[in-house]
Amino acid sequence: MPTAMLPYACVLVLLGARTTEATGTAGGGRLHWEPRCQQPAPSRAPVTVLLPPRLNGPWVSTGCEVRPGPEFLTRSYTFYPNRLFRAYQFYYRDPFCREPAHSLLIKGKVRLRRASWVTRGATEADYHLHKVGIVFHSRHGLLDVTGSLNQTRVGQDCARRLPPARAWLPGALYELLSARAKQDCTEALGFTMHELSLVRMLRHLQPQARAGPRLVEELYLGDIHTDRGERWHYRPTGYQRPLQSALHHARPCPACSLIARSDEHHPPVLPPQAALPLRLGGRWVSPGCEVRPAVLFLTRLFTFHGHNRSWEGYYRHFSDPACRQPTFTVYAAGHYTRGRPSSKVLGGTELVFQVTRARVTPMDQVTTAMLNFSEPSSCGGPGAWSLGTERDVTATNGCLPLGIRLPHVEYELFKMELDPLGQSLLFIGQRPTDGSSPDTPEKRPTSYQAPLVLCDGVAEAVSGPLQHRPQPKPFRGWGPCPPAAPLPVLPLALGLAFLKGL
Repeated sequence: MPTAMLPYACVLVLLGARTTEATGTAGGGRLHWEPRCQQPAPSRAPVTVLLPPRLNGPWVSTGCEVRPGPEFLTRSYTFYPNRLFRAYQFYYRDPFCREPAHSLLIKGKVRLRRASWVTRGATEADYHLHKVGIVFHSRHGLLDVTGSLNQTRVGQDCARRLPPARAWLPGALYELLSARAKQDCTEALGFTMHELSLVRMLRHLQPQARAGPRLVEELYLGDIHTDRGERWHYRPTGYQRPLQSALHHARPCPACSLIARSDEHHPPVLPPQAALPLRLGGRWVSPGCEVRPAVLFLTRLFTFHGHNRSWEGYYRHFSDPACRQPTFTVYAAGHYTRGRPSSKVLGGTELVFQVTRARVTPMDQVTTAMLNFSEPSSCGGPGAWSLGTERDVTATNGCLPLGIRLPHVEYELFKMELDPLGQSLLFIGQRPTDGSSPDTPEKRPTSYQAPLVLCDGVAEAVSGPLQHRPQPKPFRGWGPCPPAAPLPVLPLALGLAFLKGL
């Protein structure tokens, strides 16, 4: 995509399963997208996609990040005009990033190549590492890393280069990779910087109450494979939660300045954050167009009914990274179990979701033609589909051409947080990179996708009391839903694998 000004648009609210299409007329089983959120907010400015990206300068995490494993970390990257870069990755023992375990210092060179032929709107890049060093901040951190290295023969050789726990020295830097000395222990540690091979940069203006709008710059880097053993070979097709410019970031951001001032010897300790019990009641929406691995673009709206633990969701798919060219919409519904605290991912809640019903609406001629060529027993049969008309696929146990299979069960991981403005965010388990389904307890996610935003409504807690806890707030902006702001929303939030292949 060339550099463009992308207009804001409110995430469209579905009024019901069988009303009208946006440009159609009432009746006929068509979808109607509520018009009150279609116009841009007066105080909102467009989003600019920079192609090629302008990487120069410092970029930081806006909070504690969770990678599969789980791994808890913050990042601080600086890119220089001569294509050199210096990166810090700070790892922690807790989900609030308050107990530093070890830090990585990474130095190298990155070269932007061309617009991606795979992930539209992204730029491909090459990188070369010159040095990777590690500093341990506790004996526990040292033991965790050496324990990971000792699982393989190559890793055991690398572990011998690190000090025994009794000889650990705070602040000492140990080399894991040196291009000059031709030594490399990064693969044994499961570490790569392949995230630098896919880059996307956005700019927008953040409205401020008592001042002019503030420039915000976001840097999206390639996603991390959910299978640790595949990370070395994987080349990203999606994104992580974005970094923001240390000079031009959204306000307030309590973590930004802390991370920007840190180095491998002084890791950031983020401000205390209260753990919230899970409260799913109400509607949760994507704040903007989402990009999933395998080149998928979509927006979502979920409604959770806490009184009977039922849920329903709309997944609207597009063919472009601006979510302006719809291809099809899926409605799905079912039930979920009572949650319980996760023992593997502290701060998370484990649930089991069941999908029992689904409906599909083709939104372009290509999808309509594909569905009309499907077998009668798989998704309606020849001639059954027409553009913009919704059909129930529950009776055919889903829709195989779209990868929808019913009934379906998934083992999920949820978490709630408040952003610095008190807005409620819902994090749901990251989808497996290989497209498989977490249909057994062993496959339950250990990390999260970027959050959904509460549109309205709060129901009773799913797990645990709310005594002496901050109360989540719905979005307090204009209209019934949050505007499609460029918040860090990446792949499908609930992303149930009955949509495998979508």
